[in-house]
Amino acid sequence: MKRFTDTPSEWNRLVSSLHNPHILQCWEWADVKAQYGWKPNPFIWEDLESNSFDRKRIVAAAMILKRIIPIKGFSARLCILYIPKGPIMDWLDNELRHRVLIDLENYARDQNAIFIKMDPDLILGIGIPEIDDQKDNPIRAIITDELSSRKWKFSSDQIQFRNTALIDLSHSEDEIKLNFKQKTRYNINLASRKGVSVRPGTLNDLPLLYAMYAETSIRDGFVIRGEEYYHTVWKTFMNSQDTKNNLFAIPLIAEVGCEPIAALFLFGFSSRAYYLYGMSRDVHREKMPNYLLQWEAIKYAKEKGCLQYDLWGAPDKFNDKDPLWGVFRFKTGLGASVIRTLGAWDYTTNPFYYQVYTKTLPWVLNIMRSHGKLNTKRSLEN
Repeated sequence: MKRFTDTPSEWNRLVSSLHNPHILQCWEWADVKAQYGWKPNPFIWEDLESNSFDRKRIVAAAMILKRIIPIKGFSARLCILYIPKGPIMDWLDNELRHRVLIDLENYARDQNAIFIKMDPDLILGIGIPEIDDQKDNPIRAIITDELSSRKWKFSSDQIQFRNTALIDLSHSEDEIKLNFKQKTRYNINLASRKGVSVRPGTLNDLPLLYAMYAETSIRDGFVIRGEEYYHTVWKTFMNSQDTKNNLFAIPLIAEVGCEPIAALFLFGFSSRAYYLYGMSRDVHREKMPNYLLQWEAIKYAKEKGCLQYDLWGAPDKFNDKDPLWGVFRFKTGLGASVIRTLGAWDYTTNPFYYQVYTKTLPWVLNIMRSHGKLNTKRSLEN
């Protein structure tokens, strides 16, 4: 385990070259989190069998985010560590996997961390259990058994979606569209007939996009952060277009006439595009703008050379009681396949504070959510 000391672009190139890279491990995401209390710590693992006279081949990487947890009355500076969608490596490589896990455990102890959390984008299965013609990764039991034996715990705090929905972009546009459900194709055509058009957004559109996002959160009952946070995310990625590593971000805005009615933010990194934020107003919803937006996003992602489109989130339990069920049905209408991943696991180095943290956190989050809803409503009123 060795600290990475090269440039941000070189870090992105390195992550892109490894097995199954993810945008939450890129330098720009760490840069955003650094502005909100997290310290980024990029680490790499080199091939132990590389020739010592040559540049060693890098076989794994992890952007570890560190946050100090001040506790009144205690001199010890405790912290928590988090590896969003990492570490990036070939999880089938037993020797490498053991080595990385040992190093992460030792690093957590050295940093006096309460725990270290990781949620690698390791695919454990494809398809909806007991419904689709599902495929399970045979490594599932091996990985989960090994983590459990090493005292890692499946986390009660799943920060990222454990499951997602993915569209294969390696086919032609016609083939992709043929894979849509009939109703989805009908609604795309309906939006065009009803006068909906889609344009790329600019930095000048960010206040409009946040207002639309805030309206969406109030209508659909989910909590969002303050406007400054989203402007930071959007500006960071829009200003950091990295063609070498296919890093991009663009808002796509649906309009009727010149009136914005819906939008989405499309991100890209390496060979995958991501649908991270979607927003819409109450007006003209019958014109189905979100269907046309997704079709335009798919075409844009293909133009940028992406081979996959990650629709960012699928239910944990595949039934109509899951809060994601309605959005999930919309995503499956686009021909997306369900991808089930390992989820977040915690390695605890301080069991006492871990219990305090995990029991207190839900209570604190509930308070923050109630305040967040009020603040969002106030921001719209102002």
